[in-house]
Amino acid sequence: MARTRVRTTVRIAPLVALSAALPLLTGCGSEDAGPAGPSGHDHGAAGHKPVVVATTTWEGAFAKAAGAEDVTVIVPRSVHHAPDYDPKPSDLAAVAKADFVLYAPFEPYAAKIKEAAGSKAKLVEVNLDNDPAKAGAEVVRLGGLFGTKEDAGRWKARLDGEVTKLNGELRSAWPGGRSPAVVTQVFTGWAAGLAGATTVGTYGPEPVTPAQLAALSAKKPAFVLDNAHMSTGTVLPGSGAKQVAIVNYPGDDMDLLAVYRGAAAELKKAMGGS
Repeated sequence: MARTRVRTTVRIAPLVALSAALPLLTGCGSEDAGPAGPSGHDHGAAGHKPVVVATTTWEGAFAKAAGAEDVTVIVPRSVHHAPDYDPKPSDLAAVAKADFVLYAPFEPYAAKIKEAAGSKAKLVEVNLDNDPAKAGAEVVRLGGLFGTKEDAGRWKARLDGEVTKLNGELRSAWPGGRSPAVVTQVFTGWAAGLAGATTVGTYGPEPVTPAQLAALSAKKPAFVLDNAHMSTGTVLPGSGAKQVAIVNYPGDDMDLLAVYRGAAAELKKAMGGS
């Protein structure tokens, strides 16, 4: 039966010490890994699904969409300050047995975890962008690496259908029947595209300066699409713009499509109250 597992970890300092105990947990399996990979399977073989370790639920969701079924998450969404969570030997054991370790470029600890675990897994940098075109392309790329191209293609078709449906619903909710003007945080522009909104300015990831506040407010946006994971509070106070929190990270179920549905629901609610 396919497994989707979630585990938590990340502080780098204890990793070297824990790695000394790893052979006792793994039976030195990683040293025996040949062309088939640390898991002992050929991830390019027909019917085999890769063993994947992802640093967060976001990378995990991309892996799941691409066809991976055995996915272990190192730092789940519930950990607000990952460096405060001590790693367990079982976490390093999971890395040691993985075919792939997925990470984002702003997560420097991924390579250190892999090194400490003595893993021969392939370290894969993931482009974490929820823009539908970019997300679909990234999932297809991962499917090629995993040997799960058909699964990735089917998911991309589901994504395309879901985005078309949500875009139609949001366009029907436009206040006054016109595309609303919005200001977006640098990582929430994809949500503006989902709504068919007109982006008149961007900000972040740093807090808005007084000069930016004046310039962005002058554009008279109806909405500010804030990043729920990096919020700096009210972005354009006094401008009259409604602020909408956009969530980028999937939940523990690693359902990336749910992120689009969630954003659409928040945008529809905001536009309906205009």
